[in-house]
Amino acid sequence: MSPSTIRPAKVTRVLADSIAAEIGFQPGDRLVKINGTAPRDLIDYQFLCADEILELEVLDEQGETHEVAIEKDYDTDLGLEFESALFDGLIQCNNRCPFCFIDQKPPGMRDTLYLKDDDYRLSFLYGSYLTLTNLPQREWERIENMRLSPLYVSVHATDPDTRVRLLKNLRAADILDRLAWFRERRLQIHAQVVVCPEINDGAQLDRTLSDLAKFGSYGEDEWDLPAVASVAVVPVGLTRFRPPEDELVPVSREKAREVIAQVETRQEEFRKTLGSTFAWIADEWFLLAGRTVPPRSTYADFPQIDNGVGSIRQFIEQFEESAARRLPDRLPDRSPEKPRRLTWIVGNAVEVAFQTEIVPRLNAVEGLAIELLPLNSGFWGQDISVTGVLTGSDVRSGLQAKLAAGEELGEALLMPTVMLKYGTTSFLDDVTVADIEREFGLRVLLASGTDDLIENCLGIATTPGTAPRMGVSVEVT
Repeated sequence: MSPSTIRPAKVTRVLADSIAAEIGFQPGDRLVKINGTAPRDLIDYQFLCADEILELEVLDEQGETHEVAIEKDYDTDLGLEFESALFDGLIQCNNRCPFCFIDQKPPGMRDTLYLKDDDYRLSFLYGSYLTLTNLPQREWERIENMRLSPLYVSVHATDPDTRVRLLKNLRAADILDRLAWFRERRLQIHAQVVVCPEINDGAQLDRTLSDLAKFGSYGEDEWDLPAVASVAVVPVGLTRFRPPEDELVPVSREKAREVIAQVETRQEEFRKTLGSTFAWIADEWFLLAGRTVPPRSTYADFPQIDNGVGSIRQFIEQFEESAARRLPDRLPDRSPEKPRRLTWIVGNAVEVAFQTEIVPRLNAVEGLAIELLPLNSGFWGQDISVTGVLTGSDVRSGLQAKLAAGEELGEALLMPTVMLKYGTTSFLDDVTVADIEREFGLRVLLASGTDDLIENCLGIATTPGTAPRMGVSVEVT
């Protein structure tokens, strides 16, 4: 990356009682250099700031340059958060995967929602997936030199022709060579396989899992970790906006059951040969198959939790822990005749699990009445939808339908923050939480986890329309 493309890193937050606060950093300041080096991204920033003696070049909002000298303990954080994790721009994707969610969006949305990233830095920092098809040699060298591991890689298929067919990129054919590169350097990846029926399922899926398993064993040396630490098998997600010529078909209930059986058979083999489950089945397969998600013991330490492997079970487990600590027998200011009544909005994919294992526990509290409103996404044209893809228009339609049926909404609406754009109160279709509040005349209570969920149910944390701040932000999809 040319130094001319590196922009000073804009500060958006200065943590209280931090070194940066003591020095006098302000939001809007721009960090230009650290010890004479312009950081490319948050990785450089963290690496350079680990030193005990720092000389910073800072540009304030008035355009004045300041030189700041700092002496601190090694590896102590300065306490700065930035507008973006990338100071030199996003490495974009040049693949044309037919199942890419970016290409399945309607026209007219914000420009940033159409950016395709294939950036190894976001993979290292946040666990986003990349294909390894867009990296120039200098970036491979940086991965090696800085030991940026593990990375998260979209493999999809190890057969060269099949992977090229899926990614529409001739560079995709060399995936096994790329995995060998990681093994030779004692670096790791977590892999994902998005299963597209009639393309990379069946025998192709077996071949892919077998090839990946060859990189999944430990070496004789204690430092020889598996090059492939885990694999997530995920169903393709399709929307009504996808290109008509994409040759993709949706996952049927029968196909879901077939893939579950196929991968579970391989899991048994891997536990014997590799000492681990290795290949993990995303929760969505069980929902598509009409089955309950497996028990907690199935998921080990949740190595693929960000890929939806065990996320429902983990949420239920966390809820049970929170409930044991926080849920009272009764609400002191409510009665069974006049309970605190809330409508909890979720994707219909989790309906069975939540109705069975969470809602009854909440409603066991005397004076509390929680009604689940499971929705599919008409916006995306999906019959079964996870909560994170619901849009404001889906929420609006679901609430209107409930009212039209003569049902009450209660005194407030409860929504998970996963439905909102990162760090905002806007849904993917740019409808805002405030829009929903105005239209239905109810507060929207946002929950980012099980503690938030319970506190909102009890009326403890009732801040309407407020999304939590989540550290350093980066707007990518």
